[in-house]
Amino acid sequence: MQRTIVSLSSLIVSIILLIMGNAFLMTLLGLRLSIEEFSAGVIGWILAFYSIGFVAGTLYAGRIIEKVGHIRAFAVFAAVLTASVLIYPMAIEANLWGALRAVGGFVMAGLMIVMESWFSSKADNRNRASLFAIYQIVFFLSTAGGQVLIRVADPSGFIPFSLAAVLVVLALTPLSLTRRESPSIARSERLSLTKLYRKSPAGTLGALIAGLLISAFYAMGPVFANRIGLGLDQLSNFMASAIVAAMLLAWPIGRICDHFDRYRVMLVVAIVAAVSSLIAAAISNNSVVVLVLFVGLYMGLSAAIYPIAVAITNDLMESHQVTAASTALLLSYGLGSIIGPLISALFMELLGARGLFISNALILTGLILFMLVGPGRSHPKVTRQEHYYTTTPEAALGVSELDPRNTEFEESAASEADEDSSKASDNPDNPSGIPTTSGTEPEDQDPKSTS
Repeated sequence: MQRTIVSLSSLIVSIILLIMGNAFLMTLLGLRLSIEEFSAGVIGWILAFYSIGFVAGTLYAGRIIEKVGHIRAFAVFAAVLTASVLIYPMAIEANLWGALRAVGGFVMAGLMIVMESWFSSKADNRNRASLFAIYQIVFFLSTAGGQVLIRVADPSGFIPFSLAAVLVVLALTPLSLTRRESPSIARSERLSLTKLYRKSPAGTLGALIAGLLISAFYAMGPVFANRIGLGLDQLSNFMASAIVAAMLLAWPIGRICDHFDRYRVMLVVAIVAAVSSLIAAAISNNSVVVLVLFVGLYMGLSAAIYPIAVAITNDLMESHQVTAASTALLLSYGLGSIIGPLISALFMELLGARGLFISNALILTGLILFMLVGPGRSHPKVTRQEHYYTTTPEAALGVSELDPRNTEFEESAASEADEDSSKASDNPDNPSGIPTTSGTEPEDQDPKSTS
């Protein structure tokens, strides 16, 4: 396992730089639009275009990668993303920024597919659970790190945009220098949202609600913080603490999900998250420390809804349907992420900054009612629960096959070659580590044999 981590070190560096740059940019844009005094409704529409582009990228970016290869596609996507980042401060205009957000979402999806498929190519049946966990942790920490960068320079200038562009460009370097063969892009079985809903209504709606909540916070959270008067340092801590809380709560929630009925766990999580959101709305202009604590609790629980929805759904699926179900759940999450900023922006227009958390509480109330008195109450009984794994939707785009619940996993040629190389390097007769055929094989085998 240690050898695998070392071989992935350059790729991990690329992932960290890219995720940090993108997370930093998302917070920066919301803050800058708020500083420029755009209305909450306009900000919501502009930032929602990122999710539209990202969903489109998950559907179509893979075709570009297949045509030109991973390295060329990665270079093109990174170049386009860098150019779009540098254009933002040139003209602060709503339609232009909306278009740039859509382009950024599309190419970001392509970049994630390239990097995550490369990451997956190092997996085998012995290490993929560990690699899956490592990837999730790297994603969480990188996203939190991006929030810290908001305090580096004045967001009303061009320097923060240049910093985001630098991070994206630097992410290109480690991956471009790799000598590994390009991995293949797995084509999974498709499952429509309609069929998924019939099979798991709570899981499908849970993924949609998670998309609504998380995208609303990422898009409008900086606007909320700016409009209640938080300084840059406080805003940075406000955003970062929410993401760290999601990472810290992932383990205990996972343990609970492995010992209790997951349907009831998601119901309790939704109730506590709704209460936390209402408290955050009520104290938004009072104690910053208490606000950060309750927002962290709210976000930690909201972020748990998606992996719980995945677990609920997978418990109802046949083993060969796990990957298809995960893909459909990602689509449901993506649709929610498009709508989330629009709903929260509308409430912020009507109720002020605290409308962000009031709208989130109402959305969670809808999920609670769905599970208690709506179609979700007829959730099928599960005789055996699969092991729970923390899953972040943004980090599951290209690594769904790494999910240990996926019994259709096939080791790539690259991982097999690495294993052969490892065995060869441990052979005292072959210190070079280059896989070779046995020297006695030609003598033992009939050259005319075709077997």
